[in-house]
Amino acid sequence: MTDESTNAAAAMPPYAKREPKRREFHGDVFDDDYEWMRDKDSDDVRSYVAAENQYCERRMAHLADFRHTLFEELKSHVKETDMSVPTRVNDYWYFTRTQQGKQYGVQCRIPVRDADDWDPPVVDPQGAPGSMPGEQVVFDANKESEGHDFFRLGGLDLSKDGRWMLYGVDVAGDERYDFRIRDLAGLETGEPVSELPEQFTGIGSACFTPDGQWVFWVELDDSWRPLAVWRHRVGTAVESDVCVYRETDERFWVGVGISFDERNIVIGTGSKTTTEVLMLPVATPEGEFQAFIPRQNDIEYDVSFACFEGAGENGADVPLAVVYHNAANPNFEIDVIDMRGHEPPYRLGEGVCIAAGSPYGCEHGEPDKPITEAYFNAANPAILQGAHGLGIEGIALHRNFVSLSYRADGQPHVAYMTKSAAAADFLAGRPWRFTELLPPALEDDWDMVAADRENFTGDHGEILWTEDEAPTDHTSSSDGASDDHLPGETRRLYTIGVGGNPSYEAPRMRYSFASYTRPGELHEIDPATGEDALLKRATVLGDFNPRDYMERRVWITARDGERIPVSLVWHRDCPAQDSPMFITGYGAYEISSDPGFSVSRLSMLDRGVLYAVPHIRGGGEMGRAWYEQGRRLNKKHSFEDFVDATRALQKAHLADAWRTVANGGSAGGLLMGAIANMAPECYAGVEADVPFVDALTSILDPDLPLTVTEWDEWGDPLHDPEVYQYMKSYTPYENVPVAVLEGGDDEAAGDGSADGAAAGAVAAGAVAAAQFPRIFITTSMNDTRVLYVEPLKWLARLQSAGVDAVAKIEVEAGHGGLSGRYKQWEEVSYENAWCMDVMGLAH
Repeated sequence: MTDESTNAAAAMPPYAKREPKRREFHGDVFDDDYEWMRDKDSDDVRSYVAAENQYCERRMAHLADFRHTLFEELKSHVKETDMSVPTRVNDYWYFTRTQQGKQYGVQCRIPVRDADDWDPPVVDPQGAPGSMPGEQVVFDANKESEGHDFFRLGGLDLSKDGRWMLYGVDVAGDERYDFRIRDLAGLETGEPVSELPEQFTGIGSACFTPDGQWVFWVELDDSWRPLAVWRHRVGTAVESDVCVYRETDERFWVGVGISFDERNIVIGTGSKTTTEVLMLPVATPEGEFQAFIPRQNDIEYDVSFACFEGAGENGADVPLAVVYHNAANPNFEIDVIDMRGHEPPYRLGEGVCIAAGSPYGCEHGEPDKPITEAYFNAANPAILQGAHGLGIEGIALHRNFVSLSYRADGQPHVAYMTKSAAAADFLAGRPWRFTELLPPALEDDWDMVAADRENFTGDHGEILWTEDEAPTDHTSSSDGASDDHLPGETRRLYTIGVGGNPSYEAPRMRYSFASYTRPGELHEIDPATGEDALLKRATVLGDFNPRDYMERRVWITARDGERIPVSLVWHRDCPAQDSPMFITGYGAYEISSDPGFSVSRLSMLDRGVLYAVPHIRGGGEMGRAWYEQGRRLNKKHSFEDFVDATRALQKAHLADAWRTVANGGSAGGLLMGAIANMAPECYAGVEADVPFVDALTSILDPDLPLTVTEWDEWGDPLHDPEVYQYMKSYTPYENVPVAVLEGGDDEAAGDGSADGAAAGAVAAGAVAAAQFPRIFITTSMNDTRVLYVEPLKWLARLQSAGVDAVAKIEVEAGHGGLSGRYKQWEEVSYENAWCMDVMGLAH
């Protein structure tokens, strides 16, 4: 075979046979040529997957050296032998070690010195697991994973005394876990640990009662829905287990756990819009679960119990029920109920409201008011007054402190106060005096310098905008700081959260934060004095300096007038002028795309790539209204926001359309397919990871995993013709580009087939395949969230239309991709190599 014929063969994608299967709903007919691919075990599907993987390898062969370069760059920044900061749980300090050359972390522990030991032990991070005096190896995933191509720990719970360990593993990637019980008594004596004979196979999750005598576990149905909770007495046969709760509403998922104060076994059941909490005292594990407050449609709530120690008469404790709900406020409120003299049942809305979110723009709030209007509420703490897009996310009461989590101005926030001050405010009937937790700035960094908004340069002279295209009509520059530039306030875009506080008795509060340019840090703050101690900063090896990278928040105006926040990150030595751009988004399930550090991103930034994150509607960045405006019959706002952000950045000469690559995964993969159809001229390439691209077919089938629960998110096309037509107008599989033959004739003849329907859309403005961006797809055969068949069918239709599309199909992984950190580094290097090749940077 000649080189010319070899190259031609390499350029031709595999042929996918067509076997039309008719789908008919609400008077609409769609002939699906590739539905046969749903038969996962058929020889045809296996052969097609193998052929597509071979085709992908041929197409990616020229990037082998570049992939290796990116992998080595990523690896060179990682401290491979390291450990986490020890966290105290009961009588042990727990921590995780990672070792050079090992795929997985090792869970270890050291006994506390005494009851008052709240200072983490000094542990040699370079030591081998078990090398410190008293150090015990609790779970070594490297050993446990031997013989498996895929391995994921799905849960690890310990009895209060630390002797019994309940753990679950998934070795297929399908998110069904096998749980076992291990006796760790041998760790104390140096003898081998043993396992009990009982095994819980293919379940969703499980937890111990604190004494380790009972296991409560969650059953999965054939559609992977967690639907029931079972009780198991340790030491007995699993066959004798008792079902203690079964959820009959298919929209609802079930979970089980132990309350923070360890007094109750808690069953949580909920749909996308409704929740219910059932409780049972741990002292009576064979009793009947009771609902704290019976479910109400479209109402979400959660409850926890605490007390104000010694704050009552004669030094008595004040017992509290803390209820988090959206019964009266769509962006949630927190009510504290004084349980003295008030027996159950309770109702939502009673007690004292100590924090309430903004109802502006919400369907069940004040929809006519702008989301971004400042919100004031007399019940709120002073730090929440005047916030924009305010959403309350939770509260935690410990013995010595209280922490409040909320969202405002498109970013996460944390506030804190002492427990004694909270008790005083509550009993006095006044707003609680929280203090906002602001992450410390880097010394001598630009994040403490006020921006000069009159110029188009940054704080160190780097060019942000070109003079001929200043962001007057397209974008308005904002950097996340408040208008008055309060002294000491960081102007970085960051994610902050309370974490690592599993003990109620802890005297100090741990919190973590990170930004796009600043590696994660774990801090501990004394609520009484405000003294802040850095416990650990993630190590980035090499010549990394966070001051070399810049980040800003800009706001663009979408086509319907809504202002959309967009985060930008770039290397300060590479001005954002007609740059290659990597733009990524999600925009679904009220999940926020918050700032975070990524080592793999450095390879892009160092090569002059502008990294952009449009915080589109459908996410939760600006509260519940932001989500509502991007779901169901408003879903197209998500796609329009992303396209409008892309166009604004390109029109402002920040990014070059010929070198712009878009990326999104899962529901963000649906976003990728939609924006490629809507605005192919804006993107040179699109990477769609485990993409939800055949959404209408899936949501029409209630027997598929997740379908019924998804109706609250997307609408119900099975029973609602309007939802059906709306979804069909945007789902990528039904709206692929059309192939146009030389001379301008459509390839398909409009014969009622899928391709014919696509061809018939040419007159309505459908894009031709020649105008389409290059497409790179990743998927996994064991994915239970977005079935492999969706991206495979989309791939076949794209290729048949002449689109340059390739797919990397994992045969051993699930929705989250490969397991093991080195495998994951290889995977991200593979993906980034393709993206940078499209940008012209693969050299």
